[in-house]
Amino acid sequence: MRTLLAYPNVSEGRDADVVAAIADAFGPGLLDVHTDPDHHRSAYTLAGAPGELAEAVMGGAARAVQLVALDGHDGVHPRVGALDVAPIVHLTAQDRGAACAEALLLADRLGEELALPVFLYGELGGGRTRAELRRGGVEAISERMRSGELVPDFGPRILHPSAGAVLVAARAPLVAFNLVLGPPADLDLARAIAARIREGGPDGLPAVRAIGVGLGSRGLAQVSTNIDDAERATPAQVLAAVGRHATVIEAELVGLAPEAALADWPAELELQNRATIENMLARRASA
Repeated sequence: MRTLLAYPNVSEGRDADVVAAIADAFGPGLLDVHTDPDHHRSAYTLAGAPGELAEAVMGGAARAVQLVALDGHDGVHPRVGALDVAPIVHLTAQDRGAACAEALLLADRLGEELALPVFLYGELGGGRTRAELRRGGVEAISERMRSGELVPDFGPRILHPSAGAVLVAARAPLVAFNLVLGPPADLDLARAIAARIREGGPDGLPAVRAIGVGLGSRGLAQVSTNIDDAERATPAQVLAAVGRHATVIEAELVGLAPEAALADWPAELELQNRATIENMLARRASA
């Protein structure tokens, strides 16, 4: 049986009861939950067959719209919605078409059933990025919609009053991970490093997205990264690039990563929350 993944991210990372209620609503296909109070965000990973996965995502999405409001949200991670992103992930090139179809079905249902304006990104969105759509946050995307600069691909042409908008894509697996810099906390340094190492920066690595954020709960700074194409760069290469400018004291994986992407991770630094797509799918199959 073919398997697709979904990687919905919800703008709630502090209320454990809310995070758990949304996890339950995603159903038995849930593989992983990663929660971060500073980012004020939870990343869920689900597995399911084509034709079924969108239904599972809708269960958790509906619960997120009920329980999460953006009013007063103060997490450091950029966002435009309670259900901020909901990509469908294909694990093989052969399943790319199925992922695109599932993502479009999901986008249509999010717009019709939950009254969320849906913006496509990546291949389905003509190549536009999450960063382009999130630029300026909720207030900016609302104004860009009012002016006609941005028109949702699905759903209403105004933001949901409490849940904002949602970004949907079909894509290959990416690697999301965070690198914590040694004290003292230096947000300016974290931002400067992120600008240098992201694709297009002076020391840019291909397919790497990066932002610098402060971890208020810990008094530290962090470089938070996504590698959109794990065949073009690895987390170990990103670690080395950051390490040329600052001491990295912690590293953590956000969600699941392809096993091959972690093959060259150095033994001297533990990668917290290390879990691979392959291992979690095997565990699910044997359960």
